[in-house]
Amino acid sequence: MASSGRCGQNYRNNGYKEQTIQIYTDGSKNEHGVGSGVVIFIGKELKAQLKFKLDNRCSNNQAEQLAIAKALEIIDGIDIAENSPRTIGIFTDSRITID
Repeated sequence: MASSGRCGQNYRNNGYKEQTIQIYTDGSKNEHGVGSGVVIFIGKELKAQLKFKLDNRCSNNQAEQLAIAKALEIIDGIDIAENSPRTIGIFTDSRITID
C-alpha cells in the first residue's frame, strides 16, 4: 500500500511486538484513484487484509481516516480468547489523524 505522503516514522513498530492485535493502515490518492488498506495481525498470525476504493473526490486524509475507522470496526468482530490481553497497536503514517 503506497502513500503519497509518508512521515518519517511510517510503519515502524518501535519495539511493540507484544500487542495482542497489531493493525497497519494506509490511504492513498493519486492519478489512478483513492483507496485505503488495512492489515490486522493477532500475534504473528494474519487475521485480515482489506482494501477499500473511495470516490475520487475524497482526499488522502479521508482515505487514511477511513482505514483506521474500518480497522476498529473489524477488530470488534475478531474472536480472541477471554483470558487473552487485549492490547492493540495501530500503526499509521497519518500524523493529521493521530494529532
